[in-house]
Amino acid sequence: MTKNNKTITVYEHQRLKVGQEYCGIVFNENHLAALEHHYGNGELNYYKLINKGVQFNQYVGVLRVGELTIEVLPKADKNNDDSTDTKNHWRSLLIGMLKTVGAFNVQAPSSASLSIKTNFILDLYFELFVKEVEYLLNLGLVKQYRKTEGQSLALKGSLQFGKHIAKNLVHQERFYIRYNTYSYQQTLNQILLKTLNLLKRINHNPALQSRIGSLLLHFPEMNDLRVTDATFEKIHYNRKTTCYKNAIEISRLLLLNYHPDVSSGRNNVLAIMFDMNALWERFVYVSLRKHLSVTSTITAQASKRFWQSKDGKRSSGMRPDIVIKYKDKTIVLDTKWKNIQTANPSPEDLRQMYIYLEYFGAEKVALVYPGTEYPIKIGQYFNKCGGGLSDNECSVIIVSTKNKIIDWQENIFKQLNKWINPPEVEKNGTC
Repeated sequence: MTKNNKTITVYEHQRLKVGQEYCGIVFNENHLAALEHHYGNGELNYYKLINKGVQFNQYVGVLRVGELTIEVLPKADKNNDDSTDTKNHWRSLLIGMLKTVGAFNVQAPSSASLSIKTNFILDLYFELFVKEVEYLLNLGLVKQYRKTEGQSLALKGSLQFGKHIAKNLVHQERFYIRYNTYSYQQTLNQILLKTLNLLKRINHNPALQSRIGSLLLHFPEMNDLRVTDATFEKIHYNRKTTCYKNAIEISRLLLLNYHPDVSSGRNNVLAIMFDMNALWERFVYVSLRKHLSVTSTITAQASKRFWQSKDGKRSSGMRPDIVIKYKDKTIVLDTKWKNIQTANPSPEDLRQMYIYLEYFGAEKVALVYPGTEYPIKIGQYFNKCGGGLSDNECSVIIVSTKNKIIDWQENIFKQLNKWINPPEVEKNGTC
């Protein structure tokens, strides 16, 4: 594979059209053909096909097709500024959000400092994996006993008498035996080696290439392992292997999201993409949990049964994003990664919040959006039987982003705490 690093940076929901230039690279027919070829491959519906192009949806991250890397960044404002500084701002916020929710575990001894400065998600994952494997090699790879069966000139272990007679009537100097060997040939090491070989093929960063080559040179030879979801599900860590956990998690991300092009081998796909709706929900939850007082409880995705068929075979539940219990009150938040600014929420979102009010007995409900900070908007539902407005309210809270993740998290808490505790009662304590 060529090591030319061709990178196009776009924002979520942006279009790529054939013939147009992005980041100094012309998006051409070959690029489109590769994306068309892999559309829906392994449920890779991170974009939709349009006339002579593609349009991305709410997924952000990195999509590599052949030699082309497409970086998709989030954007929570309607500013048309497409400068490098703006892209670096959103790239930094995305990586900060991923670190906050645990997508980058950088607390391991081997990954205290990352030297890659480009801040591309793929480069960060690659270097984090390389540092983990370097740490494991210095520590010493774990060996384990494995059963081996075959021909030998020495008798050891147990003689497999039936197979020995069948295979060695002529060659009586041989023994067909089964014995245990203590070797590096075990699943965890095989997964690491498979990932290193993958990185050798797809890495475009020269700073990492020599380190990957050095690791492969010092890694023991092992049989190739066919990796599926089941391979990782079967892994159980013990006292000796728990140090593998970070490296194996990154291997899982890379190996299961890599889709080789078996037809030509030139347009292999690696997709490390994240749903911004899910990421925003988790980020708001973690930010609130970090600042809430011990007298409050916060739950993410609290499920409650809603409907069941008469035969009992099918049922449906409701699952609000965040439920806060505070001073015998129930507060429900639903996060939406979209920029509405002064527009009204969609009827579907408002109906959903009405159900939460009724079914959870909530004191307050609110829709939480990112964007440019705007005064909290409070709206009332009409009475079910007519006759004007009811006391049931649904608020719309828009939280502005900050340059630093820690400031953004603080701002999320301050905005929501101001809504939960209006100024006239705020002096009695915060949530």
